[in-house]
Amino acid sequence: MDALTSVQTRISEIHARFAPVVAPASTRGWASAAAAAGLTGTGSTAGSHVSGAAGTASETAVVAEAGKYLGVPYLWGGTDPAKGLDCSGLVQLVYGNLGISLPRTSSQQATSGTAVASLAEARPGDLVFFDNTPSRPGIDHVGIYIGNGQMIAAPQPGEVVKVQDVGRPTAIRRVLPAGGVPATPGGGGVAGVPYANLFTGAAGRHGVDPALLAAVASVESNFDARAVSPAGAQGLMQFMPATAQGLGVNPLDPASAVDGAARYLKNLTQQFGSTELALAAYNAGPGTVNRYGGIPPYAETQNYVRSVMSKAEAYR
Repeated sequence: MDALTSVQTRISEIHARFAPVVAPASTRGWASAAAAAGLTGTGSTAGSHVSGAAGTASETAVVAEAGKYLGVPYLWGGTDPAKGLDCSGLVQLVYGNLGISLPRTSSQQATSGTAVASLAEARPGDLVFFDNTPSRPGIDHVGIYIGNGQMIAAPQPGEVVKVQDVGRPTAIRRVLPAGGVPATPGGGGVAGVPYANLFTGAAGRHGVDPALLAAVASVESNFDARAVSPAGAQGLMQFMPATAQGLGVNPLDPASAVDGAARYLKNLTQQFGSTELALAAYNAGPGTVNRYGGIPPYAETQNYVRSVMSKAEAYR
């Protein structure tokens, strides 16, 4: 499977799985943007703003990573795709997953990397910046250029992360390193996260993916073993007291919580037949998944599944 097919397949899966919250997108428009980004392997750029060379592995990686978040709702100040993303939160997340650290805000990001003189010289993966507020001069919006005059961006409240025309950017910056991004997103996989030994140990005992366990912990508690949610979920893996009791788990003991989560996710996967449905049941409860016959039409649960799956890929 080539890079373009992989990206298109991933986006199609997102659209099918999260139809209630994913805004429709033109497959033809995405294909032309990806082709202009050099992802077809042909090097053809007729009628595009991209130079004749096919996209590098780095450029391909950025476009594919950004495509994972299509359909995530806009949230001002948002940095967690399980809740929502703003424009600079999306950019920071995408590049962070690829091992490239960027500042938090669009105005700060506009000082990163090196300047690109014009859109005619822009490459996929470059950042395009805008000053959209005449009453307050300065950069206030950013998108990820994907070629053919298009970008992936989190536009504004009431919308979702989507592909849209670039228009006239105020500035363009190239932040990809010349040598390419790390081969393993996140640079080091599970070995580089807190409690890595617990994830790998529990995964080995119960036959689950350690990257999935780490991703659940990241999304649930941000690796905080003392976290308690407003709803009463506790610990590293955010077990509700009744669920923890049923599993014989001490949710505030990281070793017990991770082992219990591994057992629980294995059982849920066997019960529902897929990792995505198991995660939906972990978030919303098995009864809810049974009632809807799939991932329930709750934005929180759909974004949760999306976020965990994305982080698991980054940890592999």
